[in-house]
Amino acid sequence: MNAKITTFLNSGLLEKYLIGNTNFMETQEVEAYISKYPEVQKAYNTLQHNLEIVAKSNAVEAPKNILDNILEELDDTPVIALKPTKKYKKWYQFSVAASIAALIFAGTSYLFYNQNQKLNDENQVVVDEIFDLRSDIEMNNKKLDAVMQQFKQLNNPDTYKYIMQGNNRARNLKTVAYINPKEKTSMIDVVSLPQLPEEQCYQIWAELQDRMVSLGILTESDRQLRRIPFAENALKLNITIEPKGGNHIASVENTVAEISLQ
Repeated sequence: MNAKITTFLNSGLLEKYLIGNTNFMETQEVEAYISKYPEVQKAYNTLQHNLEIVAKSNAVEAPKNILDNILEELDDTPVIALKPTKKYKKWYQFSVAASIAALIFAGTSYLFYNQNQKLNDENQVVVDEIFDLRSDIEMNNKKLDAVMQQFKQLNNPDTYKYIMQGNNRARNLKTVAYINPKEKTSMIDVVSLPQLPEEQCYQIWAELQDRMVSLGILTESDRQLRRIPFAENALKLNITIEPKGGNHIASVENTVAEISLQ
């Protein structure tokens, strides 16, 4: 018997198939093995036979009224007492032994099936953990790629660095802007932001020839390099104090930091 057949017979699939507990894919696999390998067909026939023996040994007793009717008929018929023959004794002993063997086999099969299920569950846990680990690795790789991209942009000779410091209204304010006009990219690093009342926020603007364009709101959580929209032909960068949530029009009178880009 080759290793493939031995592995299949030890998997518990044949027992599951016999009691109708396999799914579609498992059923196809079992039936393929039965039709292809005589050893599997023989094992399946043996399982069927043993199951029939167990079923018969656990058969439901006939209703008592039927048994009484049969006994009444027998009372009216002469009965010749016969001694049990050796053949009958041997058959009876064989039946008892077969029943015991079938029960032992059924118990062993159930034990192996449970152990196999436990191993399958443990394997699934390992697979899930490997999947989670792979996801974490992929996520970390993406973060690393993003950091490398930022590093390359900061070290690009075409990237200009602008330090913005706060005026008298926000002395501790300090941000650093990195602008690459060739690749049309802009990033900002918030170093420090003085605390504002809850109903206010800091907003950064690009000053063009005829208008101010919002580049987003600055918060304490921005203390890491992040992208901001690139403003073509911007003359200045301004930071203003605006109502919470930002403003559509810059409150120039509330400017706390600015720097020329020309």
